[in-house]
Amino acid sequence: MKRWTKYIKPYLLYFILGPLCMIIEVVGEVFMPRFLAGIINESVAKGIGFSIEMSLCMIGLALIMMAGGVGGAYFGAKASVNFAADLRQDIYKKVQGFSFANIDKFSTGSLVTRLTNDVTQVQNFVNMLLRMFLRSPGMLIGALIMAIRLKPSLAVVLAVTIPLMLVTVIFIIRTGFPRFGKMQVKVDRLNSTVQENITNVRVVKSFVREEHEIDKFETANADLKEANMSAVKVMIFMGPVMTIFMNFTTLAVLWLGGKMVLDVDFPMPIGDLSSFITYVTQILSSLMMVTMMLMHSSRALASARRIKEVLDEKSDITDEDVKYPELKVTRGEVEFRDMSFRYYKDSPDEVLKNINVKINAGETVGIIGSTGCGKTTLVSMIPRLYDPDSGEVLVDGVPVSEYSLKNLRDGVGMVLQKNILFSGTIRDNLLWGDENATEEDIVKASESAQARGFIEASSEGYEKELEQGGVNVSGGQKQRLCIARALIKKPKILILDDSTSAVDTATEAKIRAALKEEIPDSTKIIIAQRISSVMEADKIIVMDDGVITGIGTHEELLSSNEEYKEIYTSQMSGKEV
Repeated sequence: MKRWTKYIKPYLLYFILGPLCMIIEVVGEVFMPRFLAGIINESVAKGIGFSIEMSLCMIGLALIMMAGGVGGAYFGAKASVNFAADLRQDIYKKVQGFSFANIDKFSTGSLVTRLTNDVTQVQNFVNMLLRMFLRSPGMLIGALIMAIRLKPSLAVVLAVTIPLMLVTVIFIIRTGFPRFGKMQVKVDRLNSTVQENITNVRVVKSFVREEHEIDKFETANADLKEANMSAVKVMIFMGPVMTIFMNFTTLAVLWLGGKMVLDVDFPMPIGDLSSFITYVTQILSSLMMVTMMLMHSSRALASARRIKEVLDEKSDITDEDVKYPELKVTRGEVEFRDMSFRYYKDSPDEVLKNINVKINAGETVGIIGSTGCGKTTLVSMIPRLYDPDSGEVLVDGVPVSEYSLKNLRDGVGMVLQKNILFSGTIRDNLLWGDENATEEDIVKASESAQARGFIEASSEGYEKELEQGGVNVSGGQKQRLCIARALIKKPKILILDDSTSAVDTATEAKIRAALKEEIPDSTKIIIAQRISSVMEADKIIVMDDGVITGIGTHEELLSSNEEYKEIYTSQMSGKEV
């Protein structure tokens, strides 16, 4: 409860006013039958004037009830919407602080579901709670007291009905609760399927896999439908059961109450019987509302538990133990000392094994090797996207864990293997590198990345709108925009992870020349599949199966490293060098 109090405190006034307004409505509902009973019992004896007077009182009371109901609904909505907005903000902020390892633990679809569907379930429950928390018990207690005061002997019927209803409600809730948790898991799966398909729609179409994806979605959709129906059946069962209890109780009251009305010695006034039936209806209706609230609570609790899992997830990469929070990357020297890493900590297989290499500040270093040999994982250690299992990674002679994440990552520019652009203008995307960059900086970085030509060839120039993921530019253009974005950052360490694979060799050569000229003092680490991309590097690192098998210049490796020689021969065979 302490966790949720944080989201209640800022809107405590709404959380108080909402239920109080509902109490006003409840008081009116409890007293309204007494006015009606008065009219039925006394109107003949006291005349039309009394009936008009009582009717005006009922109208006035109804207006007060309406004000209470409207106020309760307004403040309840205000409190629940703000509660959900703050909760959603905290979840999103928490996810932004996750390391890659934390993100790997949750599927993307699951995180989307928790941010949207689960928060909405909790919001709806909070709204219902504020409107029903005092209203339903208040009406139940108030109507029960009035019914007992009105005719204690007739109220015995309720002593039988209410316990039976409670037993039934407990049984239904215990049956329904696990089903809602399973349903949310199915929602995760469906969201993941949809997101994967929409994100990769071009691949789906190019391989003519629409039917496969439709079948895949149909399976996930059918699973969700079954889980949904399983949960809804409980809700469907609830209504008729409660109605049966209500009808049997009303019949019992009419039967016993009818006898009391016809009693010759102590007849029960018809108005009192009418009021008693109204109170019975209110009591049973309030029990139904409490039951429905408890049913909704089972789904909300399932969602709250899933939200709590995200909020309680502890990021394994934080600034908590940073020794030098003000320290910044100034030179760009990188060193790996006896560094090993595995993605799954309980797995015996290491992705990187005993890595020892030093990259001097200002050097251009190429990394080459077979697919899946650990090249990307290795460079991911530099900005602390992952932490090693053993050994350490140093930047400028200081372990990366002793920098603040912001200062460390500000000093590292990384163009990832998968080039991502965001919806917005080209300028907006480039300013990710430095939001305070000048027009001159933008143009210069674009020119160095060989992107200026195609940008300015468009009539919109830097204001051209990019669709989500940059799908309205080619692969080569996307790569060059991502390089320009990294260059605007003016990093001390620039990592290019196979980031020129979609451009021709002539353009790639121009980019390399521009990097050498524009950021000569920055350390440049180039991961490549093409040997021509790294031949001119000051140092080339050859990797295989998570191990460094060779370090040296192009000439040195050609004469001493069989793996490098094989790559060179396979790629350069028949070409003039």
